[in-house]
Amino acid sequence: MAVNAAPHVGTQATDVGNDLLADLSDPTAGRMAVARELASENVRMIADPAPLGLGCFALTTFLLSLFNAGVLPAAGEPIVFGVALAYGGAAQVLAGMWEFRKGNVFGATAFTSYGAFWLSFWAFVTFYAADIPDADVRATAVGWYLIAWGLFTVVMWVASLRTTAALALLFTLLSATFFVLGAGDVAHSEGLTTIGGYLGLATAAVAWYACLAGVSASTFGRAVLPNPPMYKL
Repeated sequence: MAVNAAPHVGTQATDVGNDLLADLSDPTAGRMAVARELASENVRMIADPAPLGLGCFALTTFLLSLFNAGVLPAAGEPIVFGVALAYGGAAQVLAGMWEFRKGNVFGATAFTSYGAFWLSFWAFVTFYAADIPDADVRATAVGWYLIAWGLFTVVMWVASLRTTAALALLFTLLSATFFVLGAGDVAHSEGLTTIGGYLGLATAAVAWYACLAGVSASTFGRAVLPNPPMYKL
């Protein structure tokens, strides 16, 4: 289908003559994802799942980071686990599955992977942490678990440089969060864990910003919050 006018970033699909523009409000969409939307009318009819995935990630990260930063007492940390299972985990994986349907490889990989991260975090604490009786060994193992996720996040950070500015900043902060938290557990350093908690809070704030940018673009029918693309159409 021919496109008669240059698409405006941050807008929903709109009529241009007899044609339609792609929904460009997805903050995780790169150039190829936008091209797939332009090529398929069926894909354009699917609601953008990215704000859901970003909201799932932001809220769960925010809650856990409050405890890591020492803002809330550690005794209350179990409140995170139900959220990690239902919202950060299951709902975010569902957002990833819909990104596959939208043809967005980055969004599908990111939301499905970090949804699985929260599910694995919940499963470890609920079922397996007690199998490592030595607290120091358990902390070291968790540290390397976080560092491994940090390495994966660096891979996603490279890809995020061709999505949007908010996503690139999000993955920059998230990489730092994983590495600092992981180093804190490996070194048994409460100071590093606290720093990692504050980095997590910053990460959650950026994720919420990107979420709001996507949702508001849908409800207002135009870009309300700036989130410029880092690619050329």
